[in-house]
Amino acid sequence: MLLHTKSSKFTVWAFLTLALLLLIGAPLLVTLMAAFAGSWNGVLPSNPTLGHVVGALAADNLSSLIVSLQTAVFASLLAVFLGTWAALCAASSPTNSAVSRVSDAVFHLPAAVPSVVVGLGMLTAFSKAPVLLNGTAAIVILAQTLLVLAFAYSTVSAAARGADPLIPLAAASLGASRLRVLLTIKLPLLLPSIAAATGLAVALCMGELGATVMLYPASWRTLPVTIFTLTDRGALFDAAANTLVLIAVTVAVLAVIAKFRGKTAVR
Repeated sequence: MLLHTKSSKFTVWAFLTLALLLLIGAPLLVTLMAAFAGSWNGVLPSNPTLGHVVGALAADNLSSLIVSLQTAVFASLLAVFLGTWAALCAASSPTNSAVSRVSDAVFHLPAAVPSVVVGLGMLTAFSKAPVLLNGTAAIVILAQTLLVLAFAYSTVSAAARGADPLIPLAAASLGASRLRVLLTIKLPLLLPSIAAATGLAVALCMGELGATVMLYPASWRTLPVTIFTLTDRGALFDAAANTLVLIAVTVAVLAVIAKFRGKTAVR
């Protein structure tokens, strides 16, 4: 519904601002205060300390952060590669063709399945020969790849289907091979969408817990699993400090990806 009066627009914006503050701002503020709290027996925390944040950067927690980064990078790159390949194949076929419908259904299916189901399925499928992945880092990376594959595919697919089909045809008419059209025309046009898909995949992988907590080996524990373990033990202040570290690192990685995306958009 269109809003024409200033009072109605102000009311809507005030409601949206309040909703964002309650749903996003309040949890972040509480997490921030808990990370620096020495104790919390009243309405506000007391005895502020840096001990929890320093502990979040200790050896064990730092190794979990590195594992999270490695898992997110590998899973995101694999998901974006597969999603881009599938999106290009689907875009080359008619919109309502069987290939297009099947591709959409297959690559969107993981988003419709709870992550714990994905974890249980992979745990069952890869716990015995001939493909034995249980207890390895590969099963965690593959699980997170599967979970973010739908988002990577849908992001690139929307851009691929919205691209002007005459540009590749013009290049082909001038003698460019299919490989050259792909590398010099199609992929460069999709780079902003590929970068956006990568950023979304990294953000989702950095915070993934449902499937990871079912699959991770002791040598490959991600930071969300560490946070869950601390919370389960009642160490809420330490969990809050680790959450702050996770948020900060994720935002930094997304800022780098956004900068790269901006350069590709300008080009």
